[in-house]
Amino acid sequence: MEPPLPLPPPPPLPPNVTPKVVSMGKRAVMERRGFGTKGQKIQLLTNHFRVSLANTDGCFFQYSVSLMYEDRNPAEAKGVGRRIMDQVYETYRSELAGRYFAYDGEKTLFTLGALPSNTLEFTVVLDELTSNRNTGDGSPDGSPDKGDRKRSKRQPRSKTYLVVISYATKIPMQAIADVLQGKESENFQEAVRVLDVILRQHASKQGCLLVRQSFFHNEPKNFIDLRGGVFGCRGFHSSFRATQGGLSLNMDVSTTMIVRPGPVLEFLVLNQNVRDAREIDWIRAKKVLKGLRVVVSPSNRENKITGLSDRPCAEQTFLLKQRNGKDESSVEMTVYDYFVNHRHIPLKNSGSLPCINIGKPKRPTFIPVELCSLVSLQRYTKSLTNLQRASLVEQSRQKPPERMRVLTDALSRSAYNTDPLLRSSGVAIGDQFTRVEGRVLQAPKLTAGNGEDFFPRNGKWNFNQKKLAEPVKIERWAAVNFSARCDVNKLCKDLHNCGKMKGIVINQPFGVFEENQQFRRAPAPVRVEKMIEMLKSKLPSPPQFLLCVLPERKNSDIYGPWKKRNLTELGVITQCIAPTRVNDQYLTNVLLKINAKLGGMNSLLAVEYSPSIPLVSKVPTLIIGMDVSHGSPGRADVPSIAAVVSSREWPRISRYRAVVRTQSPKVEMIDSLHKKVSDTKDDGIFREALIDFYSSSGQRKPEQIIIFRDGVSESQFNQVLNIELEQIIEACKFLDENWSPKFTLIVAQKNHHTKFFQSNAPENVPPGTVIDNGICHPKNNDFYLCAHAGMIGTTRPTHYQVLHDEVGFSPDALQELVHSLSYVYQRSTSAISLVAPICYAHLAAAQVGQFMKFDEFSDSSSSHGGAPVPELPVLHDRVKSSMFFC
Repeated sequence: MEPPLPLPPPPPLPPNVTPKVVSMGKRAVMERRGFGTKGQKIQLLTNHFRVSLANTDGCFFQYSVSLMYEDRNPAEAKGVGRRIMDQVYETYRSELAGRYFAYDGEKTLFTLGALPSNTLEFTVVLDELTSNRNTGDGSPDGSPDKGDRKRSKRQPRSKTYLVVISYATKIPMQAIADVLQGKESENFQEAVRVLDVILRQHASKQGCLLVRQSFFHNEPKNFIDLRGGVFGCRGFHSSFRATQGGLSLNMDVSTTMIVRPGPVLEFLVLNQNVRDAREIDWIRAKKVLKGLRVVVSPSNRENKITGLSDRPCAEQTFLLKQRNGKDESSVEMTVYDYFVNHRHIPLKNSGSLPCINIGKPKRPTFIPVELCSLVSLQRYTKSLTNLQRASLVEQSRQKPPERMRVLTDALSRSAYNTDPLLRSSGVAIGDQFTRVEGRVLQAPKLTAGNGEDFFPRNGKWNFNQKKLAEPVKIERWAAVNFSARCDVNKLCKDLHNCGKMKGIVINQPFGVFEENQQFRRAPAPVRVEKMIEMLKSKLPSPPQFLLCVLPERKNSDIYGPWKKRNLTELGVITQCIAPTRVNDQYLTNVLLKINAKLGGMNSLLAVEYSPSIPLVSKVPTLIIGMDVSHGSPGRADVPSIAAVVSSREWPRISRYRAVVRTQSPKVEMIDSLHKKVSDTKDDGIFREALIDFYSSSGQRKPEQIIIFRDGVSESQFNQVLNIELEQIIEACKFLDENWSPKFTLIVAQKNHHTKFFQSNAPENVPPGTVIDNGICHPKNNDFYLCAHAGMIGTTRPTHYQVLHDEVGFSPDALQELVHSLSYVYQRSTSAISLVAPICYAHLAAAQVGQFMKFDEFSDSSSSHGGAPVPELPVLHDRVKSSMFFC
């Protein structure tokens, strides 16, 4: 399928004249226009618990907290701040007028009512039972020399802190009541934050690990062994939400990753999947261990790991200070000899292994590794392997009744209503799941080959006895094989036969190109280069399509370089596979991807043929999906990838193309939606999308633009409305200053904790369930949609927030459009949980992100603006308008 002709560029502007941009001013999130009525009603329960407010006349007072040492140098609050403030309350309760306070663990505390003074200063002394400071006596673990008998019974060390509490602001509780009544209130977020801080402090006093608004108890029954020295730790999330039914506490099951507690050596052997300690890669071990806390035997003191010794324990020396009366001398001794001969602590495995440093880098305190055990409830922040991720999903599944029971137990155990500050604030939390009414929308009618219409059942369908709606003909293609285990000739034959049943004509391949065995241990870019050289020498012309068999099922190093070379330099569509069990279903799934990539369509909405989509089919409408993909945990240096997919060939809403750009690491706002042509060779993402729509839709400019934005939180809504949308408007004006399309902007959120359950039923809620009442926002235009049929356990609905709507959708029309867009995902034969444009944007960002897999980045430069963000290679003209990402 040939790409359409590009739209001619706009005429050049006169010198010193910039295009006219009509700004809409500062936009605010729109209000709800009404409620949907379509669909079969269904009674549901949700994990929101009603919160009553008995005292909305009160005020929270916010104070800044400064923690200092005796010399007034700032003290690091992390890990010790809560202990300090607990001591302040115990020691100075009368000076605080007996007021309870909620401390966030860092620099802020809140009270109900004012403290006696705007500035208060206190001195507290803490016993440092877990100090990692060297005593200066020269022993590697800070233990006293056995010759110093007077110090053999060690006293707890202590440290003095100065605490300064200063008034910052006042937060009225009336702000919560105002928002619940649909009024504007600039203090609402701050007031709810106070309540959330109270919950965090309450959980901290119960000994929980705190991860944002999730809490984890140190109980082995909550641990899931994921192998590799990593546990999944089950806990729960809780946060206050404003809803149409009043304030509610949203509680949900939560999971975080922790390192396996116990001996450090056992953890490292498991983490690196080696047979014993002799095979440990200590460079990797140093990165994993740094910052973790250990208990040192036999002193049973807790310390933080700051590094490893450069030499093995039997060779690492230090100066041991000894006293003989008034004289003091130093003797050089190895760490191994000190513990074995001086402390009489037997060591079995440590002689040839590095020591763990629990001191300062310049004043090390070395401990043999076998004497160190990792403390429980320490987060593991590295990326999980595919096997670990699959194990986590499998072991975390809970059927809806079980999840409800777990949440009820968690609420009961938390005993929030006993918290003195919550009680004095007049806040009481109910113990019953909130009842809401949902509606089940009918699945949209789909069209397959030969104009055959059908309705999906339970959100799913198949192509048994059906042909694809618009199958392609594959004439010039070849297969390449990087795997020694796959019979590619048989695979090609099976693919040909399966395609024939689905209506796809697949000619015989030009050939199957096997990788030369001598390159199988070479770096991935080299392997790819050698394969492409072979293809160029043996193929008469660039193929229409290449099938690529990879050696690994997931995360193959070959994938990124292979895609990059084909999509940017050669202009060839490729499909990568790593088959383990080939059957008709597997082959069908592969063919669905190939057909969509090459310009075919697998199924369509029947209303696209009519065309009769409300508000969309009558007026040229562009549908957009936007997402930003960030580097994996621990890789703050990798550029983020912004992807925008746009619909084409209006009035269809099933075919898309993607535009992808890099931007600064960890930045969520897309900064390249529009760029002035005079400033850069890059016209910006949106201009490219607009030109493609115009070219593929009969020379029509879109009069309506519907934008679905993924990955932003409520705190970023104003930026999306007033920065990103403004860039999009500028891109439109740059092409035609008199052109003013109407915009609808919708944010889709999956990262929330609202779940729905059927009353007295063990099943998930049915696909198509929509909820726009009860637990939705009291003022804003939002709704929840469970479009898909989830696996075991309660499905996670998508929370759609309509920030802006000039098109004028009724609630029913918009909800049905969103529901329908969950059925146009060409890779799947089931409804998906998010609208297809967003899923495509996610796929495009992830695939193009693999282009940079072997690139080197400087963490200090790219993340601090010291170096420009590297640009992605441009997609070849033959593939840039295709669904290469599918």
